[in-house]
Amino acid sequence: MSRTILVVDDEPGIVKIAHDYLERAGFQVISAGDGPTALRLARQEHPALMVLDLMLPGMDGLDVTRALRQDPLTAHLPIIMLTARVEETDRLIGLELGADDYITKPFSPRELVARVRAVLRRSEGSTSPGKLIQIGGLVIDLECRSVRRDGEPIELTATEFDLLAVLASAPGRPFTRAQLLDRVYNTDYTGFDRTIDAHIKNLRRKIEPDPNGSPRLILTVYGVGYKFAETYPSSESH
Repeated sequence: MSRTILVVDDEPGIVKIAHDYLERAGFQVISAGDGPTALRLARQEHPALMVLDLMLPGMDGLDVTRALRQDPLTAHLPIIMLTARVEETDRLIGLELGADDYITKPFSPRELVARVRAVLRRSEGSTSPGKLIQIGGLVIDLECRSVRRDGEPIELTATEFDLLAVLASAPGRPFTRAQLLDRVYNTDYTGFDRTIDAHIKNLRRKIEPDPNGSPRLILTVYGVGYKFAETYPSSESH
């Protein structure tokens, strides 16, 4: 059965191009032209992925992303943000809200298809079958792509999970932002280094023992990038 992609854009020409290329690539495509309709379709149709324009009538793409991530029914829905804005801040906000990737307009339809396939591979694939990573109360199941802390599930996007898996699989090893981009996206990615910073910010908020305090699990290596802690923070840090 082909997977369904929800394309959300208020420009009919953009929707048609995306529809034609994605359908040619073997996907089923549904579309919406405004934020409220996008939310309704995401909840009713259960698409495999959403391509979401930033500027929408009724409810912009950032608000749509925020609402999707707060709803347990759609919290895991992969999102590729589509934006004509070129400011780095706009892209970072989308990533920090939980978007998995972004493409700027004008875009190549073939690149869109490639990005959709890459994000789907990350959301549906297995990183290392049968392997569990445990550090203190944090348990990362690479086969099931799940994370628990003290038995409680932690909701991560596909990109956040893959980033955590890379770091946690080599505790104590520093990774540059470029290395993490290459490991996580596994494609000829044209993004910028601060993409990783946005995802790290999200991960810290979700998995750190004290999200408002100093990071104890995902550590900054100044002048290099990031690494995962070799030992779990003591109970005093909770």
